[in-house]
Amino acid sequence: MLELKDVCFARGGKQILDKVNLKIDDKKFVVITGPNGGGKSTIAKMIMGIEKPDSGKIFFNGEDITEKSISERANMGIGFAFQQPVRFKGITVEDLMDLSVGRKTNFVEKCDILSSVGLCSKDYLKREINSSLSGGELKRIEIATVVARGTSLSIFDEPEAGIDLWSFNNLIEVFENMSKTIQGSIVIISHQERILNIADQVILIEKGKVKEIGNKDDILPNLLNSTTRACSRVKEAK
Repeated sequence: MLELKDVCFARGGKQILDKVNLKIDDKKFVVITGPNGGGKSTIAKMIMGIEKPDSGKIFFNGEDITEKSISERANMGIGFAFQQPVRFKGITVEDLMDLSVGRKTNFVEKCDILSSVGLCSKDYLKREINSSLSGGELKRIEIATVVARGTSLSIFDEPEAGIDLWSFNNLIEVFENMSKTIQGSIVIISHQERILNIADQVILIEKGKVKEIGNKDDILPNLLNSTTRACSRVKEAK
């Protein structure tokens, strides 16, 4: 289980997170959503250790990890996928699979991992992680590295960013499959309705605070209605 207690974070005189309290239970598919600039991605970075809170505590499986490094958290079973996947010149997909697992994997293992994200190992294992791969391909390969590690907590920061509609449709299928098969918890930062619709729990973050926590059936209708009202006000103003 992951828990954030009274987490605060400010940069450049702006309060980005203001006493954030939330719990993410084991084996849950959680989507953190909310307006742009509300603090969603900052929470993801806090969990992974990319950013450190100014005050408050972060616990993982009952242990205080507030001061632990990224590598320490990774070794504890936390995985992270960035909005924009990193490219590695000279490193192939096959190399990346082995690095993710931490040992030399066989062809069948690699095939199973890539198949889980909708990629054919024959077409991708020898390809370099570079600009020859599309945004959707890079996203799925990065997700495959998280799957390969078998992390107990997997975090995806706006996985839909920068990919086309076709790739996004495939991405939804990948997350649907992950939600059914993965043994750990999944946390996705997103404002896409189709991703929200496959969540066990939705956490709404606004202006650095947790506004609502609940299941999608309770939160999504109000969220969609408020978005519609906001769009109507913008149209009226024009």
